[in-house]
Amino acid sequence: MRLALIGVGQAGGKVTEAFLEYADRTDSDIVVDALAVNTAKADLLGLDRIPVSKRLLIGTDRVKGHGVGADNELGADIAAADSEVVMDAVAGMPSHEIDAFLLVAGLGGGTGSGVAPYLAKELRRRYEEPVYGLGLLPGKDEGGIYTLNAARSFQTFVREVDNLVVYDNDTMASGTDSLAGGFARANEELARRFGVLFAAGETDGSAVPEQVVDASEIINTLGSGGVSTFGYASSPIERKRGLFGGKGRPDVSDATPRILALVRQATLGRLTLPCEITSAERALVVVAGPPEMLSRSGVEKARTWLEEATGTREVRGGDFPVPDADEVSAAVLLSGVSDIPRVKELQAIAIETQRSMREVSETADDRLSDLLWSGDGELKPLF
Repeated sequence: MRLALIGVGQAGGKVTEAFLEYADRTDSDIVVDALAVNTAKADLLGLDRIPVSKRLLIGTDRVKGHGVGADNELGADIAAADSEVVMDAVAGMPSHEIDAFLLVAGLGGGTGSGVAPYLAKELRRRYEEPVYGLGLLPGKDEGGIYTLNAARSFQTFVREVDNLVVYDNDTMASGTDSLAGGFARANEELARRFGVLFAAGETDGSAVPEQVVDASEIINTLGSGGVSTFGYASSPIERKRGLFGGKGRPDVSDATPRILALVRQATLGRLTLPCEITSAERALVVVAGPPEMLSRSGVEKARTWLEEATGTREVRGGDFPVPDADEVSAAVLLSGVSDIPRVKELQAIAIETQRSMREVSETADDRLSDLLWSGDGELKPLF
């Protein structure tokens, strides 16, 4: 699947860079072109792989390149005013070569959560290709304002894209990581997971899949609309020593049970957004690894298990042979999920945050008057 990536805001730009790094490292063609859009100049300067000509600073007349300060209403206003700047840059992309647009944004900040939904709306209005979103939820400990931003953006974003794949930052949280290191590791892992899915149809002819998963399979799976979640699991393989010291053949004795176990792990415990899997409308499974390890029986059994576990008959799937791989991996996409406890929790916290902010605002004048009270008016202001 060939994508035009648009990273919006700081998190969106960093994840887009991780996708580009993955594509370069694996010599993959999944990224046709990429843009970064931001209201903060410093965030754009911090990017390495996206060319300077593809980094778009918007809203300079309003915020002078300093960002929107977690105000996603301001972000949405700027997007409405400066959307032509972005659309002109998109027009320079080779849209005839792409299968879909992917807008990547953190939903907790002001720029990503405010700008991305508006850009999605404009892209769908102007292009025939599907427009997907990859939205990153803030961690539970990041604060009420970021949760409120995420809840409001989620509610808008999901209506403006053909499908919104959601990633909850808490699913990758590690207590041993520094803040920067944790985000970098999560971005790298996210790109690796999605890389297996989007690159599944690629082949150089040296190893041809038995059951091909191409762009149309992914597009049809995401065609249910709404919200999607993505699972991934992998396990290393042992190889017998090669005749001349090179890589030997892997032990294929456990190929079928290994594939089934990986698909179960990816579905039941490794989702980017945990949910009740029986609420999924459609599903897709891709198993990647050395051709010898991609047991046809294992792939079929995994797909049958996924049908039974989700209760949907619309389960697509196939294999992705990678001759020199040192692991077998399984990617599972669940589309159109609706029973998502994290989203309900997010909304409840956001509503409480909004109520608390309103109460503070309504009493602010009274509290200031109490603070400045000076007895019988003995103290007078200067003017």
